[in-house]
Amino acid sequence: MIAALAMAFATPALAQTFPNTPANEIQAENCTVKFINNVNVPAEVDGKVMELKFDEGWTVAAGELMVVIDDTQAKHALELKKAEEKEALLNATNDVNLKDSKNAKDLAFAELEAFKELRREGAIPFWELEKKRFEATRAELKIDLAEMQMQIAKVQFKAKESERQMAEYEIEKRRITAPFDGYVEARIAQLGEWVQPGSPVATLVQLDKLKVEGYIDTRRYSEQVVKGMPVQVKVYRDASDENVVTFDAKVDFVGSEIGLDKLYRISVNIENKQSGQQWLVKPGMRAEMTVLK
Repeated sequence: MIAALAMAFATPALAQTFPNTPANEIQAENCTVKFINNVNVPAEVDGKVMELKFDEGWTVAAGELMVVIDDTQAKHALELKKAEEKEALLNATNDVNLKDSKNAKDLAFAELEAFKELRREGAIPFWELEKKRFEATRAELKIDLAEMQMQIAKVQFKAKESERQMAEYEIEKRRITAPFDGYVEARIAQLGEWVQPGSPVATLVQLDKLKVEGYIDTRRYSEQVVKGMPVQVKVYRDASDENVVTFDAKVDFVGSEIGLDKLYRISVNIENKQSGQQWLVKPGMRAEMTVLK
């Protein structure tokens, strides 16, 4: 009896708190548009800025060259490593010693057979024959040594090849490129300035894709929102409720932490739209998210 009365009183109270939300919809709270990517593009090495190939307000593509840091020393180091690599390649492919060792072996064994015949005839002493036997064995060992030296030379060539690749990478690190398609929000580096590893050269933001974050009340929608559910997003471009951009999206993230206010975070990614040269939606704009059950 008591439980039935409690249910009777609790249901109207819930309806009064959220009177306008259909049963098949979940309304997120405190929704805001935010960046997905907003980074300070860093320098990776120290040196003087020799070229700036961008300015504030420019749009750059992923991989586009933005800054060139002085690479004079790195280029000289690369030329040296190329020469050392070429020398190592010549050593690795040089089989002259191996061929000579094989010819010396054939000669040594031919002499050994001749000395064996002379020994049978008693024309030479025993130790002369043994000396030739040792020389033939040494000739065989020289073949093994020549083959081992070729293997060592090949390993040295691989090491020099890696050093050359590292020298090329040192040059690449002095050419700073855009990590993604983006909009240059700020130019930080100056032409001729000395930068350090980690020094930011520009602030790059992504505007073609953004995310909308909001919060779900666990007291009303406990464990009802999951990743992949369809969402209707409305973004308000100004303070009025008239200038609205609408998107169809899906839940991309559901937070695992519930705050003291009994809210947990969700977010969706949206493909931004353009009007002329301007993006319609910008981070910081107010939004609404309706999750459809």
